[in-house]
Amino acid sequence: QVQLVESGGGSVQAGGSLRLSCAASGFTYSNYCMGWHRQTPGKERERVATIYPDGRSPYYVGSVMGRFTISQDNAKNTVYLQMSSLKPEDTAMYYCVARPRRGGICTSWLSATTYWGQGTQVTVSS
Repeated sequence: QVQLVESGGGSVQAGGSLRLSCAASGFTYSNYCMGWHRQTPGKERERVATIYPDGRSPYYVGSVMGRFTISQDNAKNTVYLQMSSLKPEDTAMYYCVARPRRGGICTSWLSATTYWGQGTQVTVSS
């Protein structure tokens, strides 16, 4: 069974930090692009960060650049999201996402082949 288990969410004050973890199992981790998406009720889900197996620079949505860092430990099949200088607008449910590689590129996260975790809530108070 494919599983993406997130942890590390919580409630912090603005300016604080959190580190999210996603432990993956049930699939070949090295064949996937791993990342994080987030969603607030009433708003569209957005891609926050993606780390690529080919060594290209990670993707970050503009609003988190310079504050968030994505990393992974391939030996542990785990991806992390270090979040610093948190802002109230960062409040959301954060989802770990796995996208299979096809022909050396990541497939769209909108595809049915995408795996999603159950999410971990991040709440940032002002």
